[in-house]
Amino acid sequence: MSPPVPSVTILNTRIHDLGMDEVLERAAAMMSQPAPRHIITANVDQLMANMRDDSLRAIYRNAVLVMADGVPLLWAARFLGRPLSERINGTDLTDRICSMAAREGYPVFLLGGPEGIAAQAAAVLGKRHPGLRVAGTYFPEFGFEKDDSENQRICSLLREKRPAILFTALGFPKGIHWIERHGGACAVPLAIEVGASFSFISGHLKRAPRWMQKRGLEWLWRLMLEPRRLWKRYLVRDMPFFYYLLRQKLSGRLE
Repeated sequence: MSPPVPSVTILNTRIHDLGMDEVLERAAAMMSQPAPRHIITANVDQLMANMRDDSLRAIYRNAVLVMADGVPLLWAARFLGRPLSERINGTDLTDRICSMAAREGYPVFLLGGPEGIAAQAAAVLGKRHPGLRVAGTYFPEFGFEKDDSENQRICSLLREKRPAILFTALGFPKGIHWIERHGGACAVPLAIEVGASFSFISGHLKRAPRWMQKRGLEWLWRLMLEPRRLWKRYLVRDMPFFYYLLRQKLSGRLE
């Protein structure tokens, strides 16, 4: 049995403390295990949603790994006196897992994203990692998660294609819920919701400059790229995070 993974709890969500290489090592081990596993890359917006939603908190508790995707969570962990080793960004994790998959022969499947973007991202990943086996891509129509026949069709497709790794870009919280509800029926060993990663990998969206990423300003870059879609998330919904973090610090609660 593997030793427990060190972690810190931030606003009722457990965040695991592993570096990228350790995450990849554990992901590789999951490929040989029949039970479906779920890795989550968490950010401030997700932690705020978890505070309001019991069903989401349960999904995060059930995930095999919950990693910090965002410098503000690294700051929060340090503020609480439990610093984390590394940021595990969803786009970087997708790329590194595909590199591993190309070496080891694990097929991958890309589900979701804006129409056509999954196929474009798969093409980029295939060129970047020669030998990568892309089992398929699929773009479901808006509202598909409420259509039982469409969900059954996707699960059947995944069982037919038999990927070892499923990347979904369905958005939060839709992707997290979809994996929880249908991951078992898909029979995929490892599933990861990767947000806008297909758009970044394909070049449809440009990632923030490295200096902004290191300084925790990636949110500002995203806000400049998509102000109408993201202003409420960053400037309204997520602002109370800092108040709740201070309250947690004063309470001394870390587990």
